[in-house]
Amino acid sequence: MKRILLILTAVLALAACKSTKALLPNVSGKAGEIIVVIEKADWEGNLGTKVRDLLACDCPFLAQKEPLYSLVNVPPGGFGDLFKIHRNIVYFTLNPQVDSAAVVYRHDVWAAPQCLVQISARNADDAAAVLTDNGKTIVSFIEQAERDRVIRNSIRYEEREIAPKVAEVFGGSPHFPMGYRLKKLTNDFGWIADEKQYTIQGVLIYKYPANGTPEEFSLDNIIAKRNAILKENVPGMFENTWMTTGKYMPPQLEFLRYRGRDFAQVRGLWEVENDYMGGPFVSHSFYSQDGSSIIVAEAFVYAPKYDKRQYLRQVESILFSWEWAK
Repeated sequence: MKRILLILTAVLALAACKSTKALLPNVSGKAGEIIVVIEKADWEGNLGTKVRDLLACDCPFLAQKEPLYSLVNVPPGGFGDLFKIHRNIVYFTLNPQVDSAAVVYRHDVWAAPQCLVQISARNADDAAAVLTDNGKTIVSFIEQAERDRVIRNSIRYEEREIAPKVAEVFGGSPHFPMGYRLKKLTNDFGWIADEKQYTIQGVLIYKYPANGTPEEFSLDNIIAKRNAILKENVPGMFENTWMTTGKYMPPQLEFLRYRGRDFAQVRGLWEVENDYMGGPFVSHSFYSQDGSSIIVAEAFVYAPKYDKRQYLRQVESILFSWEWAK
């Protein structure tokens, strides 16, 4: 009897949790925007400078300067219901009675899908030290929340005929939201894009034989393969033009692990040889399931009339939705 009561209690608690979460309102605010809850004096002082240096620094590998995030300062006294449902919140609690400085990461507190970073400290200097020690994790937490929202919408509003065709060639595929179209698909190259009048958000997927050497995922090798494959498959608007890697800003390589999948990530700028088109790109290079090939999934943006941060963040997030065919 006691066991039945325990099971019933657990079921009711789980149901109550799900019910409470289901009642949360949808988040508000623009993508790429963060509410920073902090007193105005601290916002205008050293702590505010630290926050801006961390969250509003230049977004990497964009042709023009754009902040990593757009920040909105709200003092604690003005943090009412209107702001509590924002998508991204960084909340500072500065109180001499705080035992020790700490940072807490939470999801879906006042809305869903919401990201909340709570920083507690005795004073502004201690809070600044928390930012210094945990800055990379804080940024990664917010980036992941932004990415997950794009992935969730990509799956919910998916162009469902694209992924199966891509998976037939590469053994897996990202999820492409409505608006994307399959422009080209061969036995080793795919081109999927959402093309509007003044913007292009594109995904290129290609593969080549793996050789098992340590240099396989070196930056030089990845870029050399990229330039050769794109010259063959991505022509420009005019004769004797093609997509290649820009030389204005040297690409950057880092190795990441995401949900059990290891890959080499390259950020850089693309351009069109013998033309004036260009923009940012991000690529993920990883082994095929059988290890015989290197697969590259690449996101790029062309938006000459607009800021590119959010366009790139959207299409880059699609890469992270990659799933192997079942």
